[in-house]
Amino acid sequence: MGMRALDPVAYGKLLAAELPQPIQNDRDFDSMVARLEELDFAKRKLTQEEKALREILAALIEVYDEEHYRIPEQPPCEMVKFLMEQRGLKQTDLVAVLGSRAQVSDLVNGKRGISKAQAKKLAEYFGVSAELFL
Repeated sequence: MGMRALDPVAYGKLLAAELPQPIQNDRDFDSMVARLEELDFAKRKLTQEEKALREILAALIEVYDEEHYRIPEQPPCEMVKFLMEQRGLKQTDLVAVLGSRAQVSDLVNGKRGISKAQAKKLAEYFGVSAELFL
């Protein structure tokens, strides 16, 4: 099932009204995020043209976000400690995720690396990308 072709006139009007362009500052970023959220949470079915605009906005936001808000690379244990601190968690809270107190303690203290399976579990638990732990 293919996507319906865009109506060039309707799409042109939508683009002319929005004027999507590379994001230059945080104010532009916030404005574009707000517009993307309007499209994402619309209480009606979006037109094909609006769906295309949504994809453009998401791409522009992603580029700006990666360039300006990149999380510096940290050892996996530091990332886990940071996420735990942000959520007010203790090591015992991760036992159910990783399996044992010893595994959690070794991981948090940098004595043990994180396996791919553990990275996936931690990513799901914290709601982040598994790549943060690898």
